[in-house]
Amino acid sequence: MRRDKIDAMTHLSTHVLDAVTGLPAVGVAVTLTDSAGAVLANAATDDDGRIAGLAAGELSGHYRLTFDTGAYFASAGIAGFYPEVVIAFEVTEPTGRYHVPLLLSPYAYSTYRGS
Repeated sequence: MRRDKIDAMTHLSTHVLDAVTGLPAVGVAVTLTDSAGAVLANAATDDDGRIAGLAAGELSGHYRLTFDTGAYFASAGIAGFYPEVVIAFEVTEPTGRYHVPLLLSPYAYSTYRGS
């Protein structure tokens, strides 16, 4: 792929950290959907709790990342309060970089726009 094509794409990534263990949350299923609810991508966090590239083109508008936290905690034998975490966000720069980290525990979570 030519470099100018790569630069013309939206870069969307995420990183999930388990606040209870202090370790990356491995194997968390994540779904990217658009404002109409159409699924654009599905992936799972790697051994470092990351998904490096969720966007497959130029994005613009409102999107949602849905994290399957219920399955993640169930696999560890932990009962959690949130079966999923949904983060709605807006892409205003179609060729920009968007990093959406999630700090996770069974009864709380936080997020922010990273770089």
